[in-house]
Amino acid sequence: MNKPETRLNLESGQILIVSEEVCQKVVGRKDAFDAVEKVFAAMASGDAYNFPVIREAIGHADALYGFKSGFDKAGLVLGLKSGGYWPGNAAKGLTNHQSTVFLFNPDTGQLQALVGGNYLTAVRTAASSSVSIAHLSRKDSKVLGMIGAGHQSQFQLRAAAEQRDFERVVCWNPHPDMIPALGKVAEELGLPFEAVSAEEVGAQADVIITITSAFEPLLMRDWIKPGTHIACMGTDTKGKQEVDPALLARAAVFTDEVAQSVSIGEAQHAVAQGLIAEGDITPVGAVINGDHAGRGAAEDITLFDGTGVGLQDLAVASVAARLARERGLGEVVHLG
Repeated sequence: MNKPETRLNLESGQILIVSEEVCQKVVGRKDAFDAVEKVFAAMASGDAYNFPVIREAIGHADALYGFKSGFDKAGLVLGLKSGGYWPGNAAKGLTNHQSTVFLFNPDTGQLQALVGGNYLTAVRTAASSSVSIAHLSRKDSKVLGMIGAGHQSQFQLRAAAEQRDFERVVCWNPHPDMIPALGKVAEELGLPFEAVSAEEVGAQADVIITITSAFEPLLMRDWIKPGTHIACMGTDTKGKQEVDPALLARAAVFTDEVAQSVSIGEAQHAVAQGLIAEGDITPVGAVINGDHAGRGAAEDITLFDGTGVGLQDLAVASVAARLARERGLGEVVHLG
């Protein structure tokens, strides 16, 4: 496999800058899916690993800020994502999530690229849940349920719709006024859409995606029917929570990274209550690699705890940088 500096065709001292606009031009859902699936597989086989996450409230603008970093030895991708969540940004016409990805040459440590991380964060998060749907949900799944109707939910819906032949979408959101925007996306995809209660989402859906910033369970264990696959995508910080901890005890639980799942992911609550143990959680990469069967039976409930790992960001940012360079869309600057 070629090394990153060969793929980017950069000289020493050159840095490629890839803007948000360019990222949206060059990275599609299939690119993100392939990159995330590949890095999950590398993580499970020990060829890629994440470093400890730093994520803190900064005491200003109610913002959360931090760093996610890692190294993919198989793909020779080294770097970090710096950024966080500014809840007041929407009122300013900005995306609440703001981030930038830094890519380094793993042979020399030199900075190679600065890549806009806002769009890539959204598309890689959607790719993560869609990878779980592809590998864990029943192939005959017909109803997609959405818990959450914010900005990220639109990416989630588009990505999920490409993995199964869904016939309709049901949705619940804590703020009902946000639901119509997601309904328009479903309409674009040709999928009938209905706003229902959270309990009805559980009763009707074969696949459920939770994508909120909740700190309390929104989906209860007894609401979920046998055979459902649930992708929990909103919990990425200590204290956050979207589903009943008892639901994890009932389900076969998978995740992007076990260490994050038990510390900042949805599993943190079930583990703290002694309902499940760390050893009960399986990396989804083991399923991708064929080392774990994944879903055991049609009636099983499967749950994917998508905590969001730094390697996902590095994987899609590396693709963005490579494609931008190939198409002459990135800006090259010189240092020193």
